[in-house]
Amino acid sequence: MELLDGKKVKLEILENLKEELKSLERKLGLVVIQIGEDPASCVYVNQKQKMAEKVGYDFYHIKLDEDVSEKEVLDLIDTFNEDPNVDGILVQMPLPRKFNSKLIQNRVNPLKDVDGLNDINAGRLTHNVECLTPCTPLGIIDILKYYNIDIERKNVVVVGRSDLVGKPMASLMLNNNATVTICHSKTSNLKEFTTMADILVVAVGKKDLITEDMVKPGAVVIDVGMNRVDNKLYGDVDFENVSKKASYITPVPGGVGQMTVAELGCNVYKAYKLRRK
Repeated sequence: MELLDGKKVKLEILENLKEELKSLERKLGLVVIQIGEDPASCVYVNQKQKMAEKVGYDFYHIKLDEDVSEKEVLDLIDTFNEDPNVDGILVQMPLPRKFNSKLIQNRVNPLKDVDGLNDINAGRLTHNVECLTPCTPLGIIDILKYYNIDIERKNVVVVGRSDLVGKPMASLMLNNNATVTICHSKTSNLKEFTTMADILVVAVGKKDLITEDMVKPGAVVIDVGMNRVDNKLYGDVDFENVSKKASYITPVPGGVGQMTVAELGCNVYKAYKLRRK
């Protein structure tokens, strides 16, 4: 079994990105809009700020109280959509319940939508047309490629169907010529599907959902889950036992989460290039 080291790959990606950015005539700008004080969101925004500082982006953290109106948020997004010095706009999820998340995501200019959650980008991804893609699935593809793990002709099982990970992950795998199965909370006999997977991607948010008997020998296991129990972070996979059976596996922490931040950095640069086409 070999660990897929997300931190190592992230550092390499960001170093390469930093070098590429040196040739630009100006610093690129990333705006992160955060509404409320969700503790996890505060941690994630901090990670994004550190990434931006590392590669040399101008980072604008717009923190709003929960009592802000939806119209005020939409107007703010419109302002950044029009700002030529802003290359990427990200609205930190989850939003407080009173907000229409999809309405807000779709207000972001698709060419500045570095989270890849605008419906236009989702549609373009489905049709394998160049677009901004959600960062976590993108990071999974890149970590597989870094370790020279073939995707083409492989049976890929994605457990989870979220707009952020599951659905775009399935599209990216299809675009890389894999045979893809999506499982979810209504799937009967999950084990029947997971044991067929050459590459198993799990993104549900349930500790130890995938146990050793649910994985075939030699499978590549990608654990996207982040579950905090007794102040310790766990994935969706029983790492201790599944790692004995897998050929490659991502740890939690230190795996996919690291890649997500790196891909956000790449998406800001890609957004800049797409707008110049």
